[in-house]
Amino acid sequence: MAYEHIVDKDRCKGCGLCVAICPKNVLELSREVNTKGYFPVFRARPEDCIYCSMCCIMCPDVAITITEDADSSAA
Repeated sequence: MAYEHIVDKDRCKGCGLCVAICPKNVLELSREVNTKGYFPVFRARPEDCIYCSMCCIMCPDVAITITEDADSSAA
């Protein structure tokens, strides 16, 4: 089963809570600003992600989602 980790960069306000809670240090704050003037989070090390959803739970703006990849369920 494959998963997709999505960060809505325009919804993220760059609070860093997800960065602090990630057990695998997958997330980092960007050096580029989003449309609202914040430095959003991005997946710096996506290969290390274990899809634990701690970042989704911690995000106060619901800017991070993890979903099952639709292509993997067709098998």
